[in-house]
Amino acid sequence: MIIGLDVGGTHADVVLLGNEGLIREAKVATDPANLFDTVLSCLDKITQGINPAELHRAVLSTTLTTNAIIQKQTDPVGMIVAGGPGLDPEFFRTNRDYYPVTGSIDHRGREVDPIDPGQIRQIGKRLAKTGIRNVGVVSKFSVRNPEHETQIADLLGRSFEKIFLGHQISGYLNFPRRIATTYLNASVYPIHKNFFNAVKLSLTKKGLKVPIHILKADGGTMSFDASMNFPGQTILSGPAASVMGSIAFAPDKEDSLVLDIGGTTTDMAILINQVPLLDPLGINLGPYKTLIRSLETHSIGIGGDSAVAVKNGRLTIGPERLGKPVAFDGPVPTPSDALILLGMMKNGDKDKAAIGIDMIARQLGLTLEDTAMAIFDKACKTILKEAGAMINRINSKPVYTIHDLMEGHTVKPEKMLVLGGPALHFAKHLEKISDYKVGVVPRWKVANAIGAALARTTCEVTLFADTQLGIVTAPEENYYDSVGPSFSKKDAVKMASSLLEQKAMKIGSHMEDLEIEVVEDMEFNMVRGFSTTGKNIRVKVQVKPGLIHGYDPIAGMLLADM
Repeated sequence: MIIGLDVGGTHADVVLLGNEGLIREAKVATDPANLFDTVLSCLDKITQGINPAELHRAVLSTTLTTNAIIQKQTDPVGMIVAGGPGLDPEFFRTNRDYYPVTGSIDHRGREVDPIDPGQIRQIGKRLAKTGIRNVGVVSKFSVRNPEHETQIADLLGRSFEKIFLGHQISGYLNFPRRIATTYLNASVYPIHKNFFNAVKLSLTKKGLKVPIHILKADGGTMSFDASMNFPGQTILSGPAASVMGSIAFAPDKEDSLVLDIGGTTTDMAILINQVPLLDPLGINLGPYKTLIRSLETHSIGIGGDSAVAVKNGRLTIGPERLGKPVAFDGPVPTPSDALILLGMMKNGDKDKAAIGIDMIARQLGLTLEDTAMAIFDKACKTILKEAGAMINRINSKPVYTIHDLMEGHTVKPEKMLVLGGPALHFAKHLEKISDYKVGVVPRWKVANAIGAALARTTCEVTLFADTQLGIVTAPEENYYDSVGPSFSKKDAVKMASSLLEQKAMKIGSHMEDLEIEVVEDMEFNMVRGFSTTGKNIRVKVQVKPGLIHGYDPIAGMLLADM
């Protein structure tokens, strides 16, 4: 059996899955100030009467890191950046405590200018004095030679809790994106560590000793322990869980639109023949363009608990969530209050909902029922408008799935899959006002947790070889070796695949789920004068995202068409 746990900003959803399908499900209010009790409550509800020996693994997804970044609630971190000739690293500043330093390595991995130890020690003292506990270090060509990053880390010594090195965070050469990616990993580390400790303590309290995995933004999982070195990988794991939870119910010969309507946001994505789209370069999150590999998703600030107001005579919904609906003693009216007043949602106090909606009705000059319907209709139309804009953006660039490039493909979804707490209520109206055929994903309230539970462990390896210098390296794996002049691209793919298999098994994969594919293989001749002096080779291999073997995601569940 598998435990799937999705910890959102509003609720934590938990499921217990067996080979026969879903066994149990539960929903618990998230207490960000006491994640231990939140997780423990989930485990209490799901494991009562279950023999711990029958539990094989637990898989988690979370929106905590994403919410912290969007709401600007991350802890301050230090960034030390060595650029060398070219664009000034100051152009890529990520935060206040950001220090460009001397020292550079060229694109072949050769030192041009050394690091200044005195400069690094002085910066370290300054950061420590301000109370900063975590630091990111990035050198421009560290993926070719990480020596300067490791030197800086050594010079900083033990003055900091965690030091993130750019070459370990990403093997891509994109310097600005590697800076942003390293920064985000350092900034969300304290939040992720708190979550990590809460989960570990909760499992210990329950006496459960099972392998723990966490869902990444690309729809695959990694071991929970490994995530402590790559906390940025958990950014957008919540939307990834909703995509993975809907795959089994999507049509296999057409495009479909996935909507996860939650309390705070609506997350959306596209499936092509049951395969998710991929953002191959990396997440764009606010001002940060990263190298965090991700499914192609889009989130908007509209959900069941979004704040409703009238501004300049016009009805507005979100993006803020100011608390519970008025029907549950919250401070401001929400779409959920509208649904309760209209009789669509049966829980909640209808009289209190009416009081909340009346605040809006008086400003619009409408009846209570017309106001409630206007709120609900606007929420649905806004979601459809944003979905259309997302589809247009996808069609304006090359379309990648998690498996390959869909050359010339134009995304035209006719099917919509809806999940999330209020999904059942939204689905009917979305179909009424659009051209979509709308279906509600089975167990729509906990589909995220099901998607997380069934996701396959994924990872990637990037390998570089320079036959002139006689070196081969996979910086993210701390792998370095020498090669001869006859080393070929075929040799590089074989070596990278071997490293990938070792890495995948180390972070919790199983042999039956190891579907390895080559996603990049490039080879360039290096010429001096009129002679070829060697080859520059770059390959990238990955384990394909997908669902694990041995568990039936459809057993006992049928898609509900509206």
